[in-house]
Amino acid sequence: MEIYIFFIAHWYLSLFTQSFFYHRYSAHKMFTMNKFWEKVFFFLSYIFQGSSFLSPKAYGIMHRVHHAYPDTEKDVHSPKFSNGLWDMMMKTKDIYNNYLHERVEIEDRFKGNVPEWNFIDKLGDQWLSRLVWAFFYIGFYFYFDAQWWMYITLLPIQFVMGPFHGAIINWFSNKYGYRNFKMYDTSTNLLPFDFLMWGESYHNNHHKRGSNPNFGGVRWHEIDPMYPFILLFNAVGIIKLKEVPVDQRNK
Repeated sequence: MEIYIFFIAHWYLSLFTQSFFYHRYSAHKMFTMNKFWEKVFFFLSYIFQGSSFLSPKAYGIMHRVHHAYPDTEKDVHSPKFSNGLWDMMMKTKDIYNNYLHERVEIEDRFKGNVPEWNFIDKLGDQWLSRLVWAFFYIGFYFYFDAQWWMYITLLPIQFVMGPFHGAIINWFSNKYGYRNFKMYDTSTNLLPFDFLMWGESYHNNHHKRGSNPNFGGVRWHEIDPMYPFILLFNAVGIIKLKEVPVDQRNK
């Protein structure tokens, strides 16, 4: 039972930081927060993502490029230009590392106003840090007498939790599901009720309404589990929501 709880907690906590802090804040700036809370969520991202920590700055830049060039050769992770899921993940990894280490020229419009904390970025990117987290996961499994199949199914996912979540959306939410909006890209809504991905699988909705912090709400069953947290954080003053353009509001 402890292994299941540990895995599920890691799944949703890692996904929470990726959806709330990386995607909706760093990449899209759907709301603002002061530097104190930015540091808090930055640190929580390192803790919750662990061995698969991604830089919020590099992620934000990469995701902005994705929205600027969806399903074109300039898209950072389009299934249309990849020979399978693994190929897409490896290409995305290389592009991410190029942005993180500033090996390529980045357009000015993608670079500004992203959260930066060089200490955590460098710490999380070190292989020693990733290995320490990996050994912690292994030790947890060993201490609670995990069954053999857990070591070969659940544990590898925990090693790469952040990229694994990204792969689900960037691959499957462009190939399967349904579409509320006709778009020039291949974005789809993967799940009718997104209990699994914190609302991230409403990919088609998001590509149509890129400034709306509520990824659901187009159909009655489209409930974005992240949105109530955003409203709560706004109500207590942790964040301040921006006004959503009229053409991107829920009808």
